[in-house]
Amino acid sequence: MSDSKKTKGKTITVTQTRSPIAREASQRATLVGLGLNKIGRTKTLEDTPSVRGMINKIQHLVKVEEAA
Repeated sequence: MSDSKKTKGKTITVTQTRSPIAREASQRATLVGLGLNKIGRTKTLEDTPSVRGMINKIQHLVKVEEAA
């Protein structure tokens, strides 16, 4: 079974907790790609390997919670 079939329908909530100022441009772009650009913004995203990889890249700037 592929990863996309295992995670279909699952969601995670990502909240930006820190500023992207003085961070690499790729980290700022990753925040924008996730739909975050201001501290306190929250997005509910599908739990896919690509989203997890983006979160892993900026894990020091966000808080992640499993959605029910």
